[in-house]
Amino acid sequence: MTFTIAITGKGGTGKTTVAALLINFFRKNFEGPILAIDADPNNNLHEALGLNVSKTVGDIREEILQSEKYSSPSMSKEGYLEYLIYGEVVVEANGFDFIAMGRPEGPGCYCYVNHLLRKIIDNLARNYRFIIMDTEAGLEHISRRTTRDIDVMLITTDTSIRSLRTAKRIRDLAISLETKTKNFYVVVNRASQDMLPLILEELNKMNLKLIGVIPEDPLVLEYDFKGKPLIGLPPHSPAIQAVADIVEKLKPLIQ
Repeated sequence: MTFTIAITGKGGTGKTTVAALLINFFRKNFEGPILAIDADPNNNLHEALGLNVSKTVGDIREEILQSEKYSSPSMSKEGYLEYLIYGEVVVEANGFDFIAMGRPEGPGCYCYVNHLLRKIIDNLARNYRFIIMDTEAGLEHISRRTTRDIDVMLITTDTSIRSLRTAKRIRDLAISLETKTKNFYVVVNRASQDMLPLILEELNKMNLKLIGVIPEDPLVLEYDFKGKPLIGLPPHSPAIQAVADIVEKLKPLIQ
């Protein structure tokens, strides 16, 4: 059975960093295939993972809509889309596979193609034990109901009250829209020990569950500045150790 983790939160809180660190930890410490999904149109998860991506699901969708040569007499449109997704979009990496969703829809009717793509990606996902998804920042992906069937939603925040309030809105919207999300947790990123009591007080007021705190890590800042993939961080990295603590708390939920 597939276990799915979605990482979301206010823009700029480091959700892509959290996603990359989680993917790195799972590939090193869990058996079973992992699918990493970059569902943010401003896709940069592949850079944090040290991957080259030549084509996204959005690119395939545009090609299909702009070309009449989407199939042959012996191949349906669904079959052709599936061929393109598996052959041109899925990237096989060290310990996991990767897929980028890419840009959102442009002008035109996407309903039929999106339906086929969703079906293909759902079928693809069943082949993996774990799915770790970096979602679009903010609330839009939830209001469009593109985030579905989630075992754990990790909402990243920083130490600002704005990001904490956004975390509450994300949780509340996901519940009100009856998304299939089983568990909600907050991850405070780039936190200082001095701020933690105030953050905990606010989270308690909002009835949000804190699962972990990732401290400001000079190594993450250095790797990011130099464009080095975060999966190369050494084991003594404070961020690596904080993510290990988060996953330890998630273990009872993982079947």
